[in-house]
Amino acid sequence: MISDFKNKTAVLTGAGSGFGLECARIGARLGMKLVLADVQQDALNQAAAEMTAAGVEVLALQVDVSDATQMEHLAQRVQERFGAPHFVFNNAGVGAGGLVWENSVQDWRWVLGVNLWGVIHGVRLFTPMMLEAAKKDPAYQGHIVNTASMAGLLNAPNMGVYNVSKHAVVSLSETLYQDLALVTDQIGASVLCPYFVPTGIHQSERNRPGDLSAAKPTRSQLIGQAMSDKAVSSGKVTATEVAHKVFDAIAANQFYIYSHPKAIGAVQTRLEDIVQARNPTDPFAHKPELGEELRRALRAA
Repeated sequence: MISDFKNKTAVLTGAGSGFGLECARIGARLGMKLVLADVQQDALNQAAAEMTAAGVEVLALQVDVSDATQMEHLAQRVQERFGAPHFVFNNAGVGAGGLVWENSVQDWRWVLGVNLWGVIHGVRLFTPMMLEAAKKDPAYQGHIVNTASMAGLLNAPNMGVYNVSKHAVVSLSETLYQDLALVTDQIGASVLCPYFVPTGIHQSERNRPGDLSAAKPTRSQLIGQAMSDKAVSSGKVTATEVAHKVFDAIAANQFYIYSHPKAIGAVQTRLEDIVQARNPTDPFAHKPELGEELRRALRAA
């Protein structure tokens, strides 16, 4: 947990929009030094200009979080400029859907590259720096937050590639929490599991690299995209509200961070399925018309 954020360093990936940008804004208001990383240069420039205008120190770097070399360069620059960070937000993420057997190798590489490998790189590079700082300074406090999703605790149909990436992030984060507890009391960890929040994740294709370009979308992928567009853009909880929950969780050393606590009921049903070894419950049991609509669309000739 971090009790005082002033003059502490925050590293935020996916800082050009969504949760990353909103956490940067809160960090700026709290007087933090900010390291902003994003793959989208124009969004990054805009975020950096806004934070600099707020009067805080900013280091902004265009980074593809799936790329080990680029992430190593980021970590090196952070170490040189600010030393070990105090808050690391492994947040960059992309969305993709469709029936799980219809995802191409490129789909899997892109989604797992950003959503999972981005977090792996953040953990493997910044945790040792933070542990070293903690060893040298008994007053040092650090916290790592990884962005997963409610899709890391549930398995909604027609979005398997995304579910897989986010379940892996939840597992990595829970293990990180336990591993840190073995070796230090000065560094905490949390996992952010948002539900549908308007962040722009449903337009992730805008940042998809050319060498992992998408094939012509299948019917299921088009249907998944349309459902995602509708769900994300109609979300009532804002990215700003979620960012505040992130900072509250860091201060309280709270591990699980939810944007929609009411959605936990579905997680409980899934866990009961597992404990009782019963077949997975129909995810549309509470909204059968939605399930029927999806089935009809997928089975249409």
